[in-house]
Amino acid sequence: MTFTSERPDALAGAIGKIFRRVVPLFVVMLVCNQLNRSNIGYAETYLEADVGIGATAYGFGAGLFFVAYALFELPSNVMMEKFGARVWLTRIMVSWGLVSAAMAFVNSPEMFYVLRFLLGAAEAGFFPAVIFYFTRWLPDSHRGRATALFVAGSSIAAAISGPLSGPLLSMHGFLGVRGWQWLFGLEGALSVVVGVVAYFFLDSRIRDAKWLTDDEKTALISRIDEEDASKTTEAPGGSRWRLLLDGKLLLFCWIYFAIQLSIYANTFWLPSIVRRIEGTDDITVGLLSSLPWICAVVAMYVSGRAGDRAGDRRPLLVIALVTAAVGTWLAAVASPLPALAFLCVAAMGFKSASPLFWSIPQRSLSPLVVAPAIAVINSLGNLGGFVAPFGFGFIKEQTGEVTYGLYALALASLLAAASVLLIRQRRAGTPVVGETADQAR
Repeated sequence: MTFTSERPDALAGAIGKIFRRVVPLFVVMLVCNQLNRSNIGYAETYLEADVGIGATAYGFGAGLFFVAYALFELPSNVMMEKFGARVWLTRIMVSWGLVSAAMAFVNSPEMFYVLRFLLGAAEAGFFPAVIFYFTRWLPDSHRGRATALFVAGSSIAAAISGPLSGPLLSMHGFLGVRGWQWLFGLEGALSVVVGVVAYFFLDSRIRDAKWLTDDEKTALISRIDEEDASKTTEAPGGSRWRLLLDGKLLLFCWIYFAIQLSIYANTFWLPSIVRRIEGTDDITVGLLSSLPWICAVVAMYVSGRAGDRAGDRRPLLVIALVTAAVGTWLAAVASPLPALAFLCVAAMGFKSASPLFWSIPQRSLSPLVVAPAIAVINSLGNLGGFVAPFGFGFIKEQTGEVTYGLYALALASLLAAASVLLIRQRRAGTPVVGETADQAR
């Protein structure tokens, strides 16, 4: 479709400002988010020694986060629509920072479970709120790159969490505080500070952005309105909640679930896998654990740009998932040091898959249902974050290794790649998810 109502220079100027002001802020916020949800991976051995949290209990507590996340995701998304992104994203960040800092006071498995559940409840809604924000502030031609840069924040966090966690854990005994308590306390406090700063940088609506000129606001609003008009003009059947029964939405949920399995299995258990390499300590485990995520950052940026140029992200998503499957399978059969290299390959696949995936439902869903739909996909898909760490913990406690868990991840990625082939690209004049054929015309 050709868009003619906006001024090209003004539109380009507005998009450039968003990429310089808003996208980097969201990246920093996601870095803090991932540090706080995944730092238990580096504290695992110390939590077992000091608090008595074994592998299964650790995996269960790590996974409880995602149960709460799934339960509170949709209500949080609704509240975001009511209060606006500025207020609600600030609330989310500050509350998750406080709960994460409270992890420094864990003294029993039960308290570990409660705080992990509360952390999931506090964080619920953050990721879909940002994705929805992009749909309201950026044209489709730029959302893929913005989403890739944003999701890269999780890989950046994973890449720096190792080098950061090692020194923090090495502060053991300073001021009479254990190293893992410094880890939770300082990283939680960082999120609170960033959350407060975000309040002064974010705007809920384009019209509220004083850092955009009137021409830039008009051009941006015009382009997004025209894209919305090309999809739908009214809610489906009088209720946007009917989208929950749509078969394509369930397919999206399954694919994202499979992606999350790989992401969070590696997030919570990669340090444990790296510790199998002889001669490692807290510092070297942290440094080596960052390598897969560094590789992933590069792959995500390249795939995001390629997806924006191609338009149809499905072939790239299939390639990413197959890469994840092959890398994970090879890591399962290799000795510890080569296994780390193969996990770098796998990370390039499953981390690239995430931003590629999100561009597909954004193009398929009606703008009137995109916010709750994103929340549903993210909440149900994130249950992979419960299944993966808990399953790996159970497997490790029963067998002493996580090899069989890696085999399962490889199979899930391969099945997800096959599932992507079932997604049909919308042709002009055909309805998107959330509208009827009459509405499409």
